[in-house]
Amino acid sequence: MTAITSTPLSASATAAASSSSSSSSSSSTSGIADNFQTFLTLLTTQLQNQNPLDPLDTNQFTQQLVQFAQVEQQMKSNDQLTTLVSLEQSAQSTTALAYVGATVVVDGATAPLANGSASWNLNVSKPASATVTITDSTGQTAYSGTFTVNPGNQSFTWDGRGNDGKQWPDGSYTLTATGVDANGQSTGISTEVQAQVDSVDMTQTPPVLSVNGQNYTMDKIKKIVRPGSGTATTTN
Repeated sequence: MTAITSTPLSASATAAASSSSSSSSSSSTSGIADNFQTFLTLLTTQLQNQNPLDPLDTNQFTQQLVQFAQVEQQMKSNDQLTTLVSLEQSAQSTTALAYVGATVVVDGATAPLANGSASWNLNVSKPASATVTITDSTGQTAYSGTFTVNPGNQSFTWDGRGNDGKQWPDGSYTLTATGVDANGQSTGISTEVQAQVDSVDMTQTPPVLSVNGQNYTMDKIKKIVRPGSGTATTTN
């Protein structure tokens, strides 16, 4: 009944910076330029009409010139950062769309039962006796059992039958595993699920992938399984 056994396609997406943000930035740049020209006009007028016996303090207007230049440079830097953020968001969207339809491995405990089979990956640091409990979406226990697990990553497959032999319907089921080592000490067992990416929510930043009805950001994807190969590629 149970057994313990040991890229994405390319797509295109675009994202543009807000027109109101660009308009505001352009207006601010124009404003600082107008003020700078006004300052130069006033400075020139002062220099032309200064009292030879009491000339203007060159340090003062030099500092003002430097301040204007620094403000202008900072505004240009902000514009460039806005452009970089927009490009990064566009790249994230393109990458996220490429995951749709791909089979991935993520940390999780909920897997789909389809055609009499549901699978999880169990990870344990040392040999242990694992008590496995599987519940349906309402929290009702569908199956429970005790198995010996070895260190490392191993798969657990459930055929959809309960302890009474009842065949449970297709749907989402959650596996909980607790372990005890040879000395009777509790040992942690983590779970992973392998499933297809159903959709991607582009309205969130960063984009969110839907896997088994659960939402994951791209950094939560641990592996990508090549179609038909049964092998997985680890993601960074």
